[in-house]
Amino acid sequence: MAHLDVKNISQSFGEQEVLEEINFSIDQGEFVSILGPSGSGKSTLFRIIGGIETPTSGDIVLNNESIKNQPGSVSYTPQSPSLFPWRSVLDNVLLGQEIQGKRDRDTALQMIDRAGLSDYADAYPYELSGGMKQRVSFIRSVLSPQPLILLDEPFSALDEFTRTDMQQWLLSMWEEHKRSIVFVTHNIEEALFLSDRIIILSNSPANIQREMSVSFERPRNEDLLLSHDFLEFKKEIYKEMRASHLPS
Repeated sequence: MAHLDVKNISQSFGEQEVLEEINFSIDQGEFVSILGPSGSGKSTLFRIIGGIETPTSGDIVLNNESIKNQPGSVSYTPQSPSLFPWRSVLDNVLLGQEIQGKRDRDTALQMIDRAGLSDYADAYPYELSGGMKQRVSFIRSVLSPQPLILLDEPFSALDEFTRTDMQQWLLSMWEEHKRSIVFVTHNIEEALFLSDRIIILSNSPANIQREMSVSFERPRNEDLLLSHDFLEFKKEIYKEMRASHLPS
């Protein structure tokens, strides 16, 4: 089970205030996207939730226990896949378990097969495409024992069609395992397609400009991207984010 509370998180670097009193919660099994313009502090917030960075003030609470400054409490996947080049696909997938003293090889092989990578279990990262590396990275996150997965713009470097394929694959894996996911992106369409809820950050210093529930039925497929309701929702979010860019 995973219930996350982000409580009054603020962050400053010298005179520069990056985050200002960020408050939100993530429930068990939710897929929530944090959406904001480049430079709005999204990745900084993620590093704080992941215990990698210390906030100026506030707390991160997972299942009623503070995890501030505690790396390893959640599964954190940065923008690049961060695979170890000397480890095979199978060994990279099992890394999170090994850190916790476990090694479920059979389940790992099943998930590698489910991801369409059964022929690459013994391959090394240099032999994989960008999309394959992202799949390996996400399988590692799902197999890690932490109840919450953080994904920081994992598809930003992929072309449009590969990104769409990866989004659909990610949703199929999430719907099967129902782990709680917090997903950072600056792509409105991506946030809408993936999420149960979207948290929109303002410009720096970032605070929560708006929270929006996404009511499209699941499972979702590519046809949704061109539907009238989807495009209208995308337009609404665009106007919301554009307003924060306009000079006051």
